[in-house]
Amino acid sequence: MKHIVIMMAGALAIAGCATVAADSDYGKLAMDLLKNDFKSKGPATVERMLNQDEAQRLCSEYPTERPKEIAAQIEAGQMKTIKYPSDGKYLGKWQEGEKIAQNGRGMQSSDKVGAPNGGNCYACHQITKEEISFGNIGPSLYNYGKLRGNSEEIMKYTWGKIYNSQAFNACSNMPRFGHSGILTETQIKDVMALLMDPASPANK
Repeated sequence: MKHIVIMMAGALAIAGCATVAADSDYGKLAMDLLKNDFKSKGPATVERMLNQDEAQRLCSEYPTERPKEIAAQIEAGQMKTIKYPSDGKYLGKWQEGEKIAQNGRGMQSSDKVGAPNGGNCYACHQITKEEISFGNIGPSLYNYGKLRGNSEEIMKYTWGKIYNSQAFNACSNMPRFGHSGILTETQIKDVMALLMDPASPANK
């Protein structure tokens, strides 16, 4: 958000607003401009773009490097937001998890409000051998469950990482799938099965 405000302030100056009094609140001017020029449509809302929670605010304040105490503050706060499966069961259907991993739709203005979102997992991770088109922003998840096992600790960690990655890595690039309401509990279970189920192609 800090970057947006800075860029918008620069745009105001370029557009001929350099004559605005030196004591002008450029942050407020930029925010007003965003509110006036951007319109909510479907699940893509202005409020979602502008209203930051504490973690987002701190990540904007420290966009590249942050003090250890700030990172620890973010992670501790985000850890409290994680909701584990209501029935205590972590795994759904890996076949559905693969569909979610392949699907990049969701939260866009052209989507229906309430329509299921995808996870777009392959944009950042390798997961199966069959899929040869994948990103490498995140680590490979191929053989994830095979290498780590299925202990309660691993299950809980993996669920938490999908639900809110910032609980483990402050200002992570990975979306907070559960915390932000991108994926439902059932969908997270299906992605968990893709990663953890021995029958999943991710573990073959």
